[in-house]
Amino acid sequence: MRVLVTGATGYIGGRLVPVLLERDHEVVCAARTTAKLDDRPWRGHVEVARVDVLEPDTLAAAVPGADVVYHLVHSMDGEPGFTERDRRAAANVREAAAAAEVGRIVYLGGLGRADDDLSDHLRSRQEVGRVLAAGPVPVTELRAAIIIGSGSASFEMLRHLVEVLPVMTTPRWVSTRCQPIAVRDVLKALADVIETPVAAGKVYELGGPDVLTYAELMQTYAEVAGLRRRVILPVPVLSPRLSSLWVGLVTPLPTGLARPLIDSLVNEVVVRDEAFQRDLPRPMISAAQALRLALKRIQDLDVATTWASAGWLTGPTTEPAPASPEDPQPEDPTWAGGTVFADEREAFSQAAPEALFAAVCAIGGRRGYHTPRWMWELRGLVDKLVGGIGLRRGRRHPVSLGVGEVVDFWRVEALERPHLLRLKAEMKVPGEAWLEFRVEAEGSGSRLLQRARFHPRGLWGRLYWGVLVPFHGLIFPRMARELAREAERITGSGVTVAARPPRGSQRHRRR
Repeated sequence: MRVLVTGATGYIGGRLVPVLLERDHEVVCAARTTAKLDDRPWRGHVEVARVDVLEPDTLAAAVPGADVVYHLVHSMDGEPGFTERDRRAAANVREAAAAAEVGRIVYLGGLGRADDDLSDHLRSRQEVGRVLAAGPVPVTELRAAIIIGSGSASFEMLRHLVEVLPVMTTPRWVSTRCQPIAVRDVLKALADVIETPVAAGKVYELGGPDVLTYAELMQTYAEVAGLRRRVILPVPVLSPRLSSLWVGLVTPLPTGLARPLIDSLVNEVVVRDEAFQRDLPRPMISAAQALRLALKRIQDLDVATTWASAGWLTGPTTEPAPASPEDPQPEDPTWAGGTVFADEREAFSQAAPEALFAAVCAIGGRRGYHTPRWMWELRGLVDKLVGGIGLRRGRRHPVSLGVGEVVDFWRVEALERPHLLRLKAEMKVPGEAWLEFRVEAEGSGSRLLQRARFHPRGLWGRLYWGVLVPFHGLIFPRMARELAREAERITGSGVTVAARPPRGSQRHRRR
């Protein structure tokens, strides 16, 4: 079918497009700022139309010829008047679809009982569905609660609260029940309904197999993330406004976005009508498994755009893991994906990239790290004292490296000669750590991009990084400079890197 996706730059829309393409649909992406789609990996396989759903003329130009229109646009900015904007947008989509004789409109809304005292946000989401259904075009409305996937606002709020706060004082909404659903299940449902004639004109409630309180969901996240069980202390005095201010302080989510989310947490969002399972039966992913899928990679966007290009270790090879709906996407907001701390250094070398990469691949073992050895030995001793492997494993060969090999308390995760070496830490740390080296040609020489990355686990992970920052200032700049100089010495002397000890070693001092 020919499918128009409004909100193609958004969280769900940006993930739905490749799913539709995999099913051989012809996709038109509607976006207010079309340049936001230029860097999508699927950009060359779709049409792009400049559409503002609040401007009927832009819709009238894009909708004709479409068999299905996905309405995936709604306001979550916390600005006044959002209900009226969403109502107008839905009416414009409805009229444009009717004029073009579109066969189906598909809308993703929110769960919640109509007879409950719904929050403004949930009430608006359901009103949009009614506005769309008031026209002649059949509407399939899917209603979901918390969508679990990297980048979804509810999930990211949950992630940051649990990771940062081992003890939480929370409002009474922690005892409210919800039925979270994995983002891949939502996307599959969205794609399936346009291929299912019986789904036309239906309102479907979506949820995973688990009904949990928000407190239970927090504890599930802590267990999946390897954190200690959280102490959750409900108190009756925290208003939604105070709660949203607190969430804005503790998490990267803007307060304007946190407020409607917090307001909605007082409403129970549980599937009560099993029509979806009757019409399109399928197993759903559990909450714990959905959390594992969402946490399987480093989830910070800056890292994802850099490291994904090199691929991720999936066993004995360096083939990149297949992209999944839980993975960070370029269209995700800047607060999505968790916290990754970084120390980044650069150094220029007169040597060719091959010589610089040879120097990089020789670090560790007896050669050390071109910085005071006692610092690394102290770190290895601390690791031993806390039950880690220490620094004594060395390396198999003074120069040669392969994926999966050991370098002291590191392991080679990615190796692409002569451009990339990435080491993953196997010492005891409250999180995950990497040391990455990239070599780029620059003029007649080369440039070294050295990056230490740390994905903290919980509050201790953040404190751990803070304590080490002063030491990083002593270690990492010198390491980058000395590697660049070592490459020049290799080039100037013609001696192989294996035969030359680094500056500061015992053999060098004797000479």
